[in-house]
Amino acid sequence: MIPRQGVADAEALVLSAAPTMQPGARLGTPGPEGGADRRSRITRGTVLVHADLHNHTLLSDGAGDPEAAFPSMRDAGLDVAALTDHAIRGASTEGTGAGGTPWIGLDRAGWRRTGAIADTHDRPGEFTAIRGFEWSHSQLGHVNAWFTEDFTDVATHGAMDGLYAWLSRAARHNGVRGSTGLAGFNHPGREDGRFAGFRYTPAVADQIVSLEMFNRTDDYLFEGVAAGRTSPLVACLNAGWRTGLLGVSDEHGEKWGFSGPTGRAGLWVTEHSRTGVADALRARRFFATRIAGLRVDATAGGQRMGSMLRHTNGPVEFVLDIAGGPAWVSRGLQAQVLRPDTPVPAVVDVVEVRCDNVTRFTVPMSIEDGNWVVLRIADPEARNGTPGPANHPANNGAVAYTSPWFLEA
Repeated sequence: MIPRQGVADAEALVLSAAPTMQPGARLGTPGPEGGADRRSRITRGTVLVHADLHNHTLLSDGAGDPEAAFPSMRDAGLDVAALTDHAIRGASTEGTGAGGTPWIGLDRAGWRRTGAIADTHDRPGEFTAIRGFEWSHSQLGHVNAWFTEDFTDVATHGAMDGLYAWLSRAARHNGVRGSTGLAGFNHPGREDGRFAGFRYTPAVADQIVSLEMFNRTDDYLFEGVAAGRTSPLVACLNAGWRTGLLGVSDEHGEKWGFSGPTGRAGLWVTEHSRTGVADALRARRFFATRIAGLRVDATAGGQRMGSMLRHTNGPVEFVLDIAGGPAWVSRGLQAQVLRPDTPVPAVVDVVEVRCDNVTRFTVPMSIEDGNWVVLRIADPEARNGTPGPANHPANNGAVAYTSPWFLEA
C-alpha cells in the first residue's frame, strides 16, 4: 500500500487549555525529560500521564527490592506505576529466580508488603502507585490484575474459567472509588494456550481492559504468525473482547523505568489518582508506546480511542494528535489503519503524518468487514523485530498503538 498524505488542519480545532481536573489531579513532575506537552490538541477534559503497569521484584522472580521500585520509576519520569509479582504458588516449572532456584511467587506476606509499599509511595496529584499481581500459568498465559483487595494464583484457580469467576465475584470491593477489579492479557501468544484461545466470557468483559502490544522491547502484533497462528490482536478482538492496547516494561531487574526503550503506556485521565487511572483503563482511554514522553490522542467519528463508534458503512474521519517533544518536531511517521483480517490484520490505509501536527484523514469502513479499527503509528525507516508475512505494511517498526474503536450498528 502506498502511503498518502494526511491533511494537517489545526485551524478548525481549539487547542485545549489545562483540563478541568478533579481534586488531587495536579501533576507534580513534568514527565520524562524532553517529552511532549501533556495537553491534547483535539480533546478536552483529560491530561496525559505516563504509566508502566507490569513490574516484578524479588517477591517473585525479579531481582530487585520492592522498596526501591516505586522511587526508581518516579525518578524515571513515570507518573503511574504498578508492581505485579507472579502469583503461582507451589513448586514452579515457570522458571528460576535470581539465585537459580525455583521460585514460588507471591505469597500472603508478599501481597501485604506490596500493598503497604504502594500506599507509602502513592501521592494523589503527583504519583500513582498501584498494587497488582500476575496470575501466571505456564500454558494458558499470564494475566495482570489491578485494583483488587485480594489475589489468587494458579494453584487455587488453575483455568481461565476459574480466574474469570474469581475476578467477577471476589474483586468488587477494592477501596478504589467507583471501580471493580481490572485485568489484562500479558505478552499475548507467548504461551501456547493463548488464554484458552481467547475464549470470550461476557461476565468479565468490562473488567478485561487490556492486551499488551509492547512487552519489554517486543511488538506482539505478529507473535506466532510465522508458526501458522493468528495474530494475537486479531484473535483477541475477533473473539469479542474489547481490550485497550498497553505497553509495559515487564521489568525483572533493578532498573525500573530505566531499562531503555521498553514498553509503556499513555493514559488520558480526568484525575491523577488511583481512581482516575482505573477510570481511564475502564474506558480504554490509553495507548501503547515504547517512547518516553510520547503523546498520542486520536478520535474516529468524533469518538476517542477505546470508544464505541456507531457506524455501519461509509467514510469515518480520524483526527490524530501525536508529539514527542523537541527532538520529534516535524518527524515523519505513518498512521496505519488496522482492520480485521486473518491471520493478520489488514492495513486498509497508510497516512503520512508529522509530529506536532494535527492530522485529519478519512477512511471508508463497513461493519460487515469487522467491528474494530486500530491506528498503528510506525517509523517508516525502522524494522519490526518480529515481522509478519512478506511485504506486509506493518513490517516496519511501531512507535505506538492506539486502543481500538469498536463499531456497532
